[in-house]
Parts: sequence; C-alpha cells; structure tokens
Amino acid sequence: MTEAVARDERWLGEELDLDAYLARIGYDGPRTASLDTLRALTRAHTTTFPFENLEIILGRGIPLDLKSLQDKLVRHARGGYCYENAGLFAAALERLGFDVRGLSGRVTFGSLATGAIRPATHALLRVTTPDDDRVWICDVGFGAGPLEPYELADSAGEFTLGDWRFRLEHRDDLWVLYQFGRDGWIDRYTFTENPQYRTDFAVGNHFVSTSPHSPFTTRPFLQRFRPDVHHVLDDLTLVTEYPDGTSESREIDATDLPKVLTEVFDIELDPADAEVLVTTPWRAA
Repeated sequence: MTEAVARDERWLGEELDLDAYLARIGYDGPRTASLDTLRALTRAHTTTFPFENLEIILGRGIPLDLKSLQDKLVRHARGGYCYENAGLFAAALERLGFDVRGLSGRVTFGSLATGAIRPATHALLRVTTPDDDRVWICDVGFGAGPLEPYELADSAGEFTLGDWRFRLEHRDDLWVLYQFGRDGWIDRYTFTENPQYRTDFAVGNHFVSTSPHSPFTTRPFLQRFRPDVHHVLDDLTLVTEYPDGTSESREIDATDLPKVLTEVFDIELDPADAEVLVTTPWRAA
C-alpha cells in the first residue's frame, strides 16, 4: 500500500488539536481506546455541537478538511451537519487508538412504507476497540442522538440510551434504525456495512450542500440535542421534543432568528451574518 493510499483510508487524527477538541466538548477523562471512553466521548460530542446548515444558507461552502472543521466547530464554537461531525469525531477516535470506518446511511423517516428512495447522504461511523470484538455505531451528526454508541448486533432489538428509545433491525445486509418520538416508532435511516472513506463523504457533502434537491439548501435547519430535550428549527418553525414522544411547536418571526440561535442552539452569529440571515428571502413559498 502506497503512502498516499494509506492516507486516503485514514481520518488524519495526527493533524487534530486533541487538547482543543476535548476542551470544546468538556471531556477530561482517560485518553484510552476503551468502551467507557467511547461512550463518554460520544455523549460529550453529541450534546456539545448543534446541528446546523447556516453556512449554506449564508452562501458559503462546507469544507471537510480537518483544518476547516477544527476552525469552525472547535475554535469558533459553531456546529455542523453529519459529514462535519463525523469527520471531526473520526479524527479524534483514530488519534486515541480506536479503529474507525465510515458508513453511509439513507435517511428514510417513514419512507420505507412507501418505497420512496432517497440518496444515501448520512455519515455514520463504525467503531471497534482494541480489546473487544464487538462493533459499535457512533452517530454524532444526525442532530437527534443517540447519546451513546449502539452495538451492531442482530440481538440489539429495542434499547434505551439515556431516556431516548431506539430499535435496530437487521434485514439481509441492511440495518434499519427506528426511533420513538412524536409520531411513535418511525424508521430513521437504513445503512449497510460497506466502508466509506473521506472521498466518499466529500461526494455526499457536495450533493447535500449544493443540490436544489437537498433539504439543506432551501432554508435554515438546526437541531440541538440534550439528554432530556431535542430542539428543531425548520424554516421558521421551532419544535421542542421530549423522550416520551410529546412535543410542542411555535412559529417565530425572521427578525427573532439571531436571538433563537443564541438562546436555543448556542450559536452566536456575527452581526453581518445575522443581517443576511434575517433579510435573505430563503423562506419556502
């Protein structure tokens, strides 16, 4: 294997400012490749970074190189979507000694029943530890948890992570993750174990950030996930969901967006970007 190929198959953890990343997520535990560490890191990362597509709405791209990810998510305390979160988290895990493989998920949200096919544009991570042969899925970039990795096993069935409920099914070579929420049990996404690399994530990221068929190029979409509550901003609708399946929603005015971003999603935009967000006619007709 050439050095270039070997680099393409890695997540470049040696380029990560590990101290800055761990400080950003508030983790000060052991830096060992253990299951306990994996669980703690997943929880810390998932509850620290908001899910957001604001750079797209503001007319900028979504670079996935590690320098850009650190600058945005770590140094400027912003969030990102699945490709950004997965890339940053994979680099941290690799640096700590975990074995990390990228996977691609197909977000369904109930479309399994209708047979509708959506592109596989969700980034997941398959992770193993040096002293255990179990396989774990870390989904730090969906915006709605899980708080911890879940085991990739036929026997998984229904499980609870924190107060949030999930169910995993295996159909031939396809895995399906279900989540319990305001609409009851609903299929969240499907995925296979076919490995994905940074170059594959770059292709998916290009579609998600530029295509008019992508849900993230038409309006702001943000999520903030906590152990006891999940906030979603879709266009100008703010939804708050709870683990028991209850929820509440309200419409907000565009002029209130900067305040909502700060108070609910922990995102502080500079005044110029806030003005663009408020005045740009991105709203769906």
